[in-house]
Amino acid sequence: MSAPVFATHGCRLNAFETEAMKALAEASGLTDAVIVNTCAVTAEAVRKARQDIRRARRENPAARIIVTGCAAQTDPDGFAAMPEVDRIIGNAAKMEPATWKTLAVTDWTDGSERVQVDDIMSVTETAQHLIDGFGTRARAYVQIQNGCDHRCTFCIIPFGRGNSRSVPAGVVVEQIRRLVAQGYNEVVLTGVDLTSWGADLPGAPRLGNLVRRILRLVPALSRLRLSSIDSVEADPDLMAAIADEERLMPHLHLSLQAGDDMILKRMKRRHLRADAIRFCDEARRLRPDITFGADLIAGFPTETEGMFDNTLDLVAACGLTWLHVFPYSPRPGTPAARMPQVDGNRIRERAARLRAAGDAAVRRHLEAQVGQNHPVLMEAADLGRTPHFTEVRFAEPQPVGRIVAARITGHDGTRLAA
Repeated sequence: MSAPVFATHGCRLNAFETEAMKALAEASGLTDAVIVNTCAVTAEAVRKARQDIRRARRENPAARIIVTGCAAQTDPDGFAAMPEVDRIIGNAAKMEPATWKTLAVTDWTDGSERVQVDDIMSVTETAQHLIDGFGTRARAYVQIQNGCDHRCTFCIIPFGRGNSRSVPAGVVVEQIRRLVAQGYNEVVLTGVDLTSWGADLPGAPRLGNLVRRILRLVPALSRLRLSSIDSVEADPDLMAAIADEERLMPHLHLSLQAGDDMILKRMKRRHLRADAIRFCDEARRLRPDITFGADLIAGFPTETEGMFDNTLDLVAACGLTWLHVFPYSPRPGTPAARMPQVDGNRIRERAARLRAAGDAAVRRHLEAQVGQNHPVLMEAADLGRTPHFTEVRFAEPQPVGRIVAARITGHDGTRLAA
């Protein structure tokens, strides 16, 4: 009998949950199973999940194939129609020990219900799993929040994740203490809508309060990083932490999506173009060396060439460096899917232009680092990252997990050299 095999698609939160599921599966005694943790953010993400499931069946003909994650939550019937799939588990059930105990003892030939997906909107708490970290031994990810209360017209994720739920601050601090005691030098706070953290907790604390508390109560933590934030929700404490807390890394990934006001309104975003520019200007005033990443969508329904140019121009207006570009794809059940669509070839062309602007911004950033000194967190013997999340390749091996002083000597267009 073999241990379960896990395949993870999508975001860091999914990766965090995969690690928690591994522990639950091991404790239950589940064997001979392949678990595919899916993503639903784009049609391409769903296609890749289906492809992965079919490959898993070909490579593991005797294994039980269990599908979970956001795509399984939002389209359980679609996955149930796949002959390769034995069970579909919802996003809430996948984090429950009882689910895995049941899977471990199930007679898979008895014809029992294959789909175990409940109403995600009825979930009111976030599972507070304490895991030992994942990824490299240098950096750990800590889930502080799940779900989203907003309803952007292009986004299916709230229907996969449910409404926003926060992990209490004390639980977060305790997990970070455990991780630091195990030798982690950097912790990344992760969630679906990070800046909504605390709204459902007593007193409705804000994200900035949590950041301040972590840095105060875990003085041995060398670096704290935020995964992705909605800039319009940045609270005064968070802005003060950006200015004053050297251990809060000078890199923010922003959920911007577009740079044209009409498109932003049709997306049902809560900010306008000027708000994004104002935030970046203020954050850079508080922390002059800060770098920004951003999510941007190319080809949203009704987007004209002029509207797209406003998004393209936002790269320079906000001083963005690291771009995550998403060619728009309609998600069934979302309002945007019913809007007039942009031609697919035009969407791909616009996405390519955005990526080219991002590549140029990265090259400018790399060029500006040459000759500078940076503390670099080593992820491998020859590879690490600066506080700005820039990759650095070393000519000589360094101790993995340590923060080392590096003199930047050049770059290759994608990463720095030291």
